[in-house]
Amino acid sequence: MFSDPRLTNFIANTLALLAVLAMIAGAVVWVAQRPYFHIAQIRIAPMQTDTLNYVSTATVRATIASKIKGNFFSIDLDDTRELIETVPWVRHARVRRVWPGELFVQIEEQQPLALWNEDQMINTWGEAFAANQGELDDEAQLPQLHGPESSERLVVQRYAEIARWFAPLSLRVHEVTLSPRYAWDVKLSDGTRLSLGRDPAADMADPHGRSGALPFAARIERFVQAWPVLNDRLDGRAISYADLRYPNGFAITLAPVSTPPTK
Repeated sequence: MFSDPRLTNFIANTLALLAVLAMIAGAVVWVAQRPYFHIAQIRIAPMQTDTLNYVSTATVRATIASKIKGNFFSIDLDDTRELIETVPWVRHARVRRVWPGELFVQIEEQQPLALWNEDQMINTWGEAFAANQGELDDEAQLPQLHGPESSERLVVQRYAEIARWFAPLSLRVHEVTLSPRYAWDVKLSDGTRLSLGRDPAADMADPHGRSGALPFAARIERFVQAWPVLNDRLDGRAISYADLRYPNGFAITLAPVSTPPTK
């Protein structure tokens, strides 16, 4: 079998090549495991803005350092990114290697738009997230939004629409509530509470499948257009509650008149 010199040379050359490749592979593995390639530095930067307002870089580093696995060559960047995104106030993260032993982390922060239900917030993308509300700026005046599970985007959309309607009246929306039966209630900055009834546009998400009597925006528009006349006729009396669910109008309840103290 081995009397053919060409076959013998081929086998010998193949074995020699395999031996060289094994030596090279072993050398590469040995070099890759040297302390020189350990992750010695984690650099953190904001993804879009100039500064991080809510995310603590110390918390991010501590989260990575205690759980990071591997060195410059073997670290799993996807696992590291998912780990960083568990840190409060982090919406998204990007991670890349920087030679020879550095991780460069870019962070996109949550941008709080409103408080959501009991202990969450909603960001400007209409996504719910959990974070310490005590870390909000003292000047932050976030509206309170309530709604069933998975209704965040719908509630944010309706909040924005209602806010635009009442902005010309110098009124802000303090609270919006969407009930499990997809009926809407609103509280304005002057204390007025509005009952808007059902939203026909939400019927696709409504398990009860019942339509509202009047388009959502039409009920608000009717009330907003009547607001100046109402104020003139009420002669300074405040409205505590308005029911906009009627097909041809709305009903209002006036706030109690405060009696001035007598001497």
